[in-house]
Amino acid sequence: MNPYESFVNNFSQLVDAGKSLPLGGFSGPAAPAKKADAPAALFFAPHPDDECIVGGIALRVLRETDLRVVNVAVTQGSKRERQAARWQELKAACNYIGYELEATGPNGLEKVNPKTRQSDPAHWAQSVSVIKGLLEKHKPRVIFFPHEQDWNSTHIGTYYLVMDALQQLPTTYECYLVETEFWGQMTSPNLMVEISAADLATLIATTSFHIGEVQRNPYHILLPAWMLDNVRRGTELVGGQGGVAPDFKFAALYRLRKWKNRQVENVFEGGRHFSASKNIGELFP
Repeated sequence: MNPYESFVNNFSQLVDAGKSLPLGGFSGPAAPAKKADAPAALFFAPHPDDECIVGGIALRVLRETDLRVVNVAVTQGSKRERQAARWQELKAACNYIGYELEATGPNGLEKVNPKTRQSDPAHWAQSVSVIKGLLEKHKPRVIFFPHEQDWNSTHIGTYYLVMDALQQLPTTYECYLVETEFWGQMTSPNLMVEISAADLATLIATTSFHIGEVQRNPYHILLPAWMLDNVRRGTELVGGQGGVAPDFKFAALYRLRKWKNRQVENVFEGGRHFSASKNIGELFP
């Protein structure tokens, strides 16, 4: 008898059960009240749904600090016939999770990818100007955006949009940079953030508001498996080879650095495992 057979079967049954749960349309938890002039954290989402898929740390920032979280819809997807619907889904998702929302245009930005950056500098400059304007408007203390090797061309393009916009801001501007991963794993993350069961449930529920996307691919119910695997990866990739695993069930991996004097600086040596028992604001003093 294999003692792990029922263990695996239980996982399989949970996934099947998750497929029958409702998609969006339900009321969310009360978002913490923020002062109108509270400092901001900007989440540059390449597509509608990235704000919740990789947004575990942003949700903790919203719930544990005085920062407002503003989701910037860099694009509204590549399928023009779905852009209006995806915007409505995104509005509902942000309302549920408690994020503010900023558009980058009537249908979002177009051609956000490295190829455009090289071959169409005029179009690229216009897109960079939009991102620069949002940075100037909100003057965020923290920004979240994909790392430069996140596989998907729009994710990689979003990385370069943000970095190019930062280069155009005054030398005095400073903020924390939190690079996210989804399609392509980072080779050098330096931060593993524990995500509580309650926060993970919020992220899954928020993702379910992107109904048109999860109906074709129910990736929202696979988030627990991904975050379980992040603990496996992050234990040594962040904590060091041969390190002892922290008592986390769910986690997300990030790269935390700082923008200062128009360049990127490390904020600590090595890597850190950051538990749910700590206030996430400690990372952004």
